[in-house]
Amino acid sequence: MTARRRPTEPKRERRDLAQQVEGRRAVRELLAARRRRTHDLWLSNDADDGAVVAEIVELAEAAGVRIRRVPADQIDRRARTGSPQGVVAFAAPLPTNDVDDLLGDPRAFLVALDGVTDPQNLGAVMRSAETAGATGIVLPTHRAVGLTPAVAKAAAGALEYLPVAFVSGVPGALDRARRAGVWCAGLDADGEQSLYELSVADAPLVLVLGAEGSGLSRLARARCDVVASIPMHGHIASLNVSAAAAVACTEIARRRAG
Repeated sequence: MTARRRPTEPKRERRDLAQQVEGRRAVRELLAARRRRTHDLWLSNDADDGAVVAEIVELAEAAGVRIRRVPADQIDRRARTGSPQGVVAFAAPLPTNDVDDLLGDPRAFLVALDGVTDPQNLGAVMRSAETAGATGIVLPTHRAVGLTPAVAKAAAGALEYLPVAFVSGVPGALDRARRAGVWCAGLDADGEQSLYELSVADAPLVLVLGAEGSGLSRLARARCDVVASIPMHGHIASLNVSAAAAVACTEIARRRAG
């Protein structure tokens, strides 16, 4: 008798949605934004009672969050970052958006990351995008870092305010952007146009940044309406992706402000 094969389960998409948030600034913004429910707040017994910790406690109490004072080593064992600063919060998953909804904003300014794998870089890009007034960020579900505690900490609370859309692939999302009448501008060291002369900076726009080291993928680059570069004036030929994002987002924000 031939043994029956067990049906294989479909592969599940694995995506960390920042349910564990660490670090004082990130937790403070989680509680202040009230974009999602926070279940528990752990504070180290030896955490100082400075202004930021006091504000975190006040915000948590106002939201009805359960607060636990725990030994420092318990915080360290539970932490998924190197420096939780004596504060860990546990929250509902970060809400996500449909990319078409973000593209439908008449003032769309989206940042799309094509394969960024370092959590510090992703968090720093999100922080730059949010402070520049970006209306959303587009992230691929594969071959890229998820919204981990390290990303949340590096973003310093930005992900509590910046709408996020996950897509199966950035090139496909850029096709959808073009059909929606949104310009796609790639950023690459060998771009044919200076960032400071980007003619579509104040139009509905997706700014596309590539992976660390390899830059824009061939498919993403082919779908960009223009590829711009940041002029370099020293001996080093390029910036890393988070530094480049900070420069580009700030310049686009300046241009859009009129």
